[in-house]
Amino acid sequence: MANRREFISTATLTAAGIALAPLAACSQEPAASAAAPAAAAPKPFKGPLLTRAVPSTGEKIPVIGMGTSGSFEVGTDAASRAPLREVLDTFVNAGGSLIDTAPTYSTAEDVLGDLIADAKARQKLFIATKLSRVSGREEGLAQFNDSLRRLKTDKVELLQVHNLGDTAAQIALARELKQQGKTRYVGLTHYREDGQAQLAAEMRQHKPDWVQINYSPVSRGAEKTIFPLARELGIAVMINRAFEDGRLISQMRDKPLPPWAAEVGADSWAQLILKYVLSPPEVTVVIPATSKSRHQLDNLKAGTGQLLDAKQRDALVAAMA
Repeated sequence: MANRREFISTATLTAAGIALAPLAACSQEPAASAAAPAAAAPKPFKGPLLTRAVPSTGEKIPVIGMGTSGSFEVGTDAASRAPLREVLDTFVNAGGSLIDTAPTYSTAEDVLGDLIADAKARQKLFIATKLSRVSGREEGLAQFNDSLRRLKTDKVELLQVHNLGDTAAQIALARELKQQGKTRYVGLTHYREDGQAQLAAEMRQHKPDWVQINYSPVSRGAEKTIFPLARELGIAVMINRAFEDGRLISQMRDKPLPPWAAEVGADSWAQLILKYVLSPPEVTVVIPATSKSRHQLDNLKAGTGQLLDAKQRDALVAAMA
């Protein structure tokens, strides 16, 4: 997969006994997948972004978030960080707030923490990170405290158990930290359709505030397994892999947009895909990642205007079959 980070160690799920090998970038798409073709610069962002409410609190979240895996995994040199500074500025200036990261995305937390501090943007952001590849309370707590250090903050808005790893112990820790005011929400994540049945079982057992799962026009399992349950239990839904790790953008980039794209204010395939993903009312936010500000602008535009109706959704699925 283009620009995909290497596979991380296999995570063993609970009673279902499903062995998974989650990707380090499981929460979002690589930078190259988040944009229209290079020759077609997006039109200016006109906002404001649509918002969706977190069911457990009613808090409104802008529907376009941002991922950091791959895109923010760079070094300390100014040249590698400069484009990311522009990406963050574009996101914040457009009214974006939710940024998803993880301690196992190599340097992403460090880079994000530095850039947020430089931009003095912390109070405008909703930071989501994870308890990732740890076992037991003490390992999880040590990792979380290190995440706070790396992110240059004393709390995060959302703490997620990454890919259902050591779920019972880690979500108990997340709830403990929530009681201490170190996080406002707790969540569970996964990134593949073959993990959705286990995620659904864990949703029923633990009743988190948030879940994160993959969803796209060609991976629609969440419509049957996750969305109805999230609606029933009042759980917010964050979407990863909307572009199928860039495959959908590569597949469609040379094809003309359908005539009805103008009806929903879209001028790129990326925007149509994101509007598709956001159309189910259960979806709270989608988190594409990019290292280019013009791609960020393209993603953000998907969070304005109309989403897709049933006929348009079917047409997009057919176009990508």
